Amino acid sequence: MSEPVTLADIYQLFRTSAEEYDRRAAQSKAEYDRRAEEYDRLVAQSKAEYDRHRVEIESLLAESKLESDRSMAELKRTVERTSKAVDSLTTRWGRFVEELVEPAVLRLFQEKGIDIKEVYPRARVKRQGIAMEIDILAVDDTDLVVVECKSRLSQDDVDEFIEKLTRFKIAFPHYQNYRAYGAVAGIQINEGIDRYAYKKGLFVIKPSGDTVAIINDADFQPNTW
Repeated sequence: MSEPVTLADIYQLFRTSAEEYDRRAAQSKAEYDRRAEEYDRLVAQSKAEYDRHRVEIESLLAESKLESDRSMAELKRTVERTSKAVDSLTTRWGRFVEELVEPAVLRLFQEKGIDIKEVYPRARVKRQGIAMEIDILAVDDTDLVVVECKSRLSQDDVDEFIEKLTRFKIAFPHYQNYRAYGAVAGIQINEGIDRYAYKKGLFVIKPSGDTVAIINDADFQPNTW
């Protein structure tokens, strides 16, 4: 026969249950704290890893930008050197064309009925806010010819020269009462540009043997400015 349960037994059971609850609660808290600590450690580790990678990436980007800047600076210097070399070569060729054309100007235009008496190579002026340089300026008593010399004549060259002719008498007002003709000369002339200049009313001068010649035919009607 089992012994009767006393009040003391019940109190003891409550104490045992409470102790077990406290033990398990403490165990759970310890496990929670351990996991929280592990979580914080992993977060800190991940952040440190992220910061390390970010610093590495920023360093690589900075190095790439620095290298890119160096490359661009070197490219710019190369382009500038090349541009200066091309400009210098173009200028020398242009001077060569001028020196080839200038001695023939008197004869060429006298044959066309323009009695040229004076020739001014590289005529320059700066007045009324206009600066202008003429490769060759050929003048008689009532007429003049403005000659533009190019190593290679393009349509842009022709168009720019015509625009220059429209401003010529503003830059050179003492020729206001002269009939001004235009002529373009080139060692090489882009395809069709001689005809283009012809239609614009310009004399066209091209190499011919050891000298140069005006290629405009007898039907040509020169424009005047």
